[in-house]
This record gives sequence, C-alpha cells and structure tokens, in this order.
Amino acid sequence: MCGRFVLFTTGDSLLEAAEEAVGRPVTAPQGTPGPRYNLAPTQIVPIVRPAEEMLLEPARWGLFPHWKKDDSGPPLFNARGETVAEKPSFRDAFKGQRCVIPMDGYYEWHKKKPHFVSLGDEVMWAAGLWSTGLDQLSTTIVTTESIEPIAWLHNRLPRFLEHDEIEQWLFGPADAAKEMLHPVSKEWVEKLSIREVSSDVGNVRNDHAGLLD
Repeated sequence: MCGRFVLFTTGDSLLEAAEEAVGRPVTAPQGTPGPRYNLAPTQIVPIVRPAEEMLLEPARWGLFPHWKKDDSGPPLFNARGETVAEKPSFRDAFKGQRCVIPMDGYYEWHKKKPHFVSLGDEVMWAAGLWSTGLDQLSTTIVTTESIEPIAWLHNRLPRFLEHDEIEQWLFGPADAAKEMLHPVSKEWVEKLSIREVSSDVGNVRNDHAGLLD
C-alpha cells in the first residue's frame, strides 16, 4: 500500500519534471504546492492529468466516485491493480480518467518502524485515477503486489511508471492500461533507496524536513 508520501520538489522544478515525464507542456492553473514531508489520505496532493492541455492540479487523496452521495466511509486512497478495472469504486475512472502522481518518496512501515523509499534525486510517478464526484477533484494511487528486492518492506507497492510507460497509461485505451496492471520492473526497483527514518512520521501533524533524518 501507499499511505504516506513526500513531495518537496516545487515550483518550476516540479513543472519541469512533469513536462519531462509526460513529454508535453504542463500548466498549473492553481499554482504548484509548497514542500510537504508527510502527506496523508484525505489531504490535498498534486496530480497531472490530460484535459484540453496537460494540467497539474490539487486533488483530494481519496477517490470520490461520480456516484458517491456523501463523504462517508473509508477514504479510497489506494486501488488494487488486480481489481481496479472491474471494482465499482474505480472502474469508471479507470476507463478514461487516469493520472500520474508525483512523489519524491514515500513511507512504509516494517516492524513498526517507518522507512523512507526514494529514487535518489528523481521524482517518481505513481499511476493514479481521478474523479470529480461530490464536485471535488479527487484521486487514488494504483498498487500491485510487491517484488524483490523490496518485498521485505511490504507486500504491496505503488505502481510506479517508468518514463516510457507514462504515455500508455495517460492516453491509451482501457485495454492498453490493463496491460500495465503489473509491478514496475525489477530493474527500476533495484534503483530505490530505503532507509529508516524518524518515528515522528507516525503523527500526520508532523510535516517538516527533519522527518527524513
């Protein structure tokens, strides 16, 4: 699963990273977010999605399907790749409302200790879905089974997209997106850095760079 993540790349640097990833100009009509070090479900996170142009926009982390009547129930912040194309909560968004979610890293707990997972200095791009249920832009992160050499940390893994996969995820038909519902490559995972960090991550009110120490 992915229940906390970090995004400290901001401003023009974030837009440049997005444009490099999607291979198109990206605009941020509402601006870019400030640095965050402990993003949690139901908070606002940035997503990049196709519209008349490529947009970087703020979205609630926890999908509101178009048929949702209220905000009751647990937040749908992860969508299992094994069922995302068929599950009622996600299937409509999967057909044509796919996005990517930028991260500088994410947290995972192992034996009650938080660990920070990153790709060095590179922004990582997680496969996501978006919706506008309850008249609010919202999003969820697609996950898959974990693979070696990171499987010891958790049995689930965000479906991170390599740059040559982003086009297919964002713009391909649903059948093409279904072909991507498998873990990211072992070669990509082998580049990840994993280290134990401050237990203060456990409190969502803590949101500062010292959490990475």
